[in-house]
Amino acid sequence: MLKSKWIRIALPLMFGLFVAYLDRSNLSVGIQGMSKDLGFSRSNFSVTSSWALSSFFIGYGFANFFGGILTYRMNPKTVVIVVYALFSIATLLTCWVNSVELLIFFRLILGIGEGIYWPQQSRFAEAWFTKKELTVANTIIQHYGQFLSLGLGFLILIPINSAFGWKPLFFILGAAGLVIIVPLYLWLLKKEPEGVQAKPKEEQSSQERLTFHSLGGSRFLLLIGAHLGQNMLFWGITLWIPLAVNSLGFNDGLTQGFVSGLPYMAAVILTIPMSVISDRTGKRVLIATVGLIISGILLVFLPEVNSPVGKIILITLSLGILISTYTVNIWAIIQSSVSRSYVGPVIGIVNGIGVGLGGTISSFIVGLLFKHTGSYIPGFTVISFIAILSGFILYLYGRTISPKNSGIKDDNQVVS
Repeated sequence: MLKSKWIRIALPLMFGLFVAYLDRSNLSVGIQGMSKDLGFSRSNFSVTSSWALSSFFIGYGFANFFGGILTYRMNPKTVVIVVYALFSIATLLTCWVNSVELLIFFRLILGIGEGIYWPQQSRFAEAWFTKKELTVANTIIQHYGQFLSLGLGFLILIPINSAFGWKPLFFILGAAGLVIIVPLYLWLLKKEPEGVQAKPKEEQSSQERLTFHSLGGSRFLLLIGAHLGQNMLFWGITLWIPLAVNSLGFNDGLTQGFVSGLPYMAAVILTIPMSVISDRTGKRVLIATVGLIISGILLVFLPEVNSPVGKIILITLSLGILISTYTVNIWAIIQSSVSRSYVGPVIGIVNGIGVGLGGTISSFIVGLLFKHTGSYIPGFTVISFIAILSGFILYLYGRTISPKNSGIKDDNQVVS
């Protein structure tokens, strides 16, 4: 049983990402209480909170570049164990911060660690699973780990924060990474199958050198543009959703946690049929494009809906569709259309710019518009138009992919 690649590779990485995403989202839950303790709870709350929330993305964005290169040079098992321990320590130490500067420093370290960590997951997926298995493999490794964490995490973290304050959020999660996830990786994770390990630098041919052309040239820029817009929509809402839900009148800790997690639980449910359809049809780019555009269109109508319940329904549908169509497919699209040697670097750069820059920009858009309007809805509406544009960019990217790289060819390159 333990020899199965689904048990030795997919499940440990899913559990690891589950905890890692709690590390990312805990600040969104504890930011109000932290603002009172650190002295930024009044007029400068929006700006200081935006800096604190986006500091993770600054470190994360730059580190994804480095993380992608590491998948090209080193075995990912060593990398994930070392960086997981690093960002778990940073999370643990955050519970003792006594200044905004120290908070930002630890969030930067968290971002750097998770930025290096992220591309390693795709290296594992690409090495161990066939192309016909990629969407399901990515769904288990990244999708379920990420969105079960957000769906259940808010339901767990918000009541803890309401009852005990923000410090336990960081202590518990940092300890979980060090005591549970790192030992789990040491025990279960397997190294790559023979023949697919990254080559030492001196053994790489000139054809394997990283160049703009080898990364995809102009179509690589289209991929970055699409991912940037998608992440602006996703993180613009995700970073602020506990506070937005609270502002809509869902104030009780348990209710606030349940409502904040609804979009992500909807995504988990919708992902089951969508991942199967994507793998069976191979229409990953089309499915991701349509989902991205529809998600943006739904949020355009937010200002027209007066009911708080109606606004939550629109947000839930938007993120549920976005995640189950775009997010579940994007890594399989890259893994299927990019040469194996460049999968790690391409994912590192695309994710670094998309999440790092997209998360940072959208954090300030929503935060600053809240400062001037007293509502989070204007910020959500602005980023919805950006998401619609990014859907058309992804469509153009799909037009550049040849049929042989469509993602449905099974090259049987791995073992079970």
